[in-house]
Amino acid sequence: MRHSASHVMAEAVLSVFPDVKFGIGPSIEDGFYYDFDLPHTLTPDDLPVIEEKMREIIKADLPFTHREITRAEAKKLFASQPYKLELIDEIPDEKLGVYEQGNFVDLCRGPHVKSTGEIKAFKLTNIAGAYWRGKERNPMLQRIYGIAFNSEKEINAHLATIEEAKKRDHRRLGRELELFTTSDEIGSGLIVYLPKAGRIRATIEEFWRQEHFANGYEILYTPHIGLSKLWEISGHLDFYQENMYSPIDIDGQDYYLKPMNCPFHMYAYKSQIRSYRDLPLRWAELGTVYRYERSGVLLGLMRTRGMTQDDAHIFCTPEQMNSEISEVLRFSLHMWRVFGFKNIKVYLSTRPEKSIGTEKMWQDAQDALRGVIDENKLEYEVDEGGGAFYGPKIDLKIEDAIGREWQMTTIQFDFNLPERFDLMYVGADGQEHRPYMIHRALLGSWERFFGLLIEHYTGAFPVWLAPVQVKIIPVADRHLDHARKLEAEFRSRGVRAEVDDRSERMNLKIRQAQLYKIPYMVIIGDKEVADNSVSVRPRSGEQLPVQPLSDFLEILTREIADKV
Repeated sequence: MRHSASHVMAEAVLSVFPDVKFGIGPSIEDGFYYDFDLPHTLTPDDLPVIEEKMREIIKADLPFTHREITRAEAKKLFASQPYKLELIDEIPDEKLGVYEQGNFVDLCRGPHVKSTGEIKAFKLTNIAGAYWRGKERNPMLQRIYGIAFNSEKEINAHLATIEEAKKRDHRRLGRELELFTTSDEIGSGLIVYLPKAGRIRATIEEFWRQEHFANGYEILYTPHIGLSKLWEISGHLDFYQENMYSPIDIDGQDYYLKPMNCPFHMYAYKSQIRSYRDLPLRWAELGTVYRYERSGVLLGLMRTRGMTQDDAHIFCTPEQMNSEISEVLRFSLHMWRVFGFKNIKVYLSTRPEKSIGTEKMWQDAQDALRGVIDENKLEYEVDEGGGAFYGPKIDLKIEDAIGREWQMTTIQFDFNLPERFDLMYVGADGQEHRPYMIHRALLGSWERFFGLLIEHYTGAFPVWLAPVQVKIIPVADRHLDHARKLEAEFRSRGVRAEVDDRSERMNLKIRQAQLYKIPYMVIIGDKEVADNSVSVRPRSGEQLPVQPLSDFLEILTREIADKV
């Protein structure tokens, strides 16, 4: 139905703008789009006009009919459509498919609904620029997006979700809450974290390290650049170079900014002879990597060119594989639940057609992954053939507060790098054996995780993560000295507190603290100074009873310790 709606939209655009040149018009999740080359620059005012034409076509209930034509016929039919001619030249088949509704015909494989009348409910949502075929050297076309559902009720529910997503947009909240900034002078896709985000990141990193140490990991730190030979051995220069930046010449040798941390961890392993008694080795790193992304796909924190990867590599014997996978999955689920994400979906990706490693290695690894998922009683879907060429994997998709799924954690077997870097351990039999290796990105990249965190909480972070946990607001200047003593007391107890000492009205200070989504405001007046009490207002707006400072500190420190 959504694919059919894109054809109806194309016909409607043709009726409004007869000189249009057509790109492509596929269905997408929840809707559809079509790319157009027009001398007229589309505006939001054009959308209702196009929608009305679409309704006329839908009401006419025109049948979608498919037929096959020769390449010569296709070129004649689309002689005035240069983008279609380009597509025709690249289709290897001698017979090409076209679909017609009424007098409109389009090059298309289908499928479609039987007639335009089967398109139930739709709405055109926005206009965007899109390079033809996604390549920056190609012409910029105008893309119209639409949504289509089975009823107006579903449309309205979807639009409400979109509005909610706009309220949660991390780019807007990042500006309003003074969390991060970007600039053309810095460079596209590069993020500068401001002090408030620095506080949040430091808090999360401290927690991350404590949890990793407690779970048997050690922390590595590796360079930001590596000699070209390193990336030749790892295979990145063969398989990943388009995502790497140009080399840096240092003393006549090529160095590359690292796109991944893995090769350095291989050399950490190779730094000494390993015994089966040393295994498993669990090594983690918050390593900053650099990957080329086209300008058109950069998106705030979600798609960047510089990112800090929450990385870990586990080296183990085949006998340890099951228990290590089980522990990694348990640890991953624990971490996500601490951050407030309860709905987690699991995907198991299996061996693709082209792969390395023996059948037994793959089967053992897949059985281990599947067994661990079953042990944890998790629902999962199988992505047959969706594994990387070097091993099967588990992906965790995290559902946020408005039901959107985010691909975050990956638990990935790798039969490739231990082979490429010739990793060995001495077994109980005195012979050398190849270790198994598991990649594990738990939170993914810090940037994407932070963007998700902002949107999940709409910037109202739980108390333990809030950059400022308490804003102290003196009623008058004579209360300032006491307010500063309170600030020192809070900070001595590990609470992030600030005094608002501006010469502004108290109500304005309260309002601004609420806009910054600070969890608690403490109001200090004559009574509070006299008996060392506090008047507390949570960011939700209610007024709590005046209470002794000691009582509030106990409640607050417990909330921080419990990570709520």
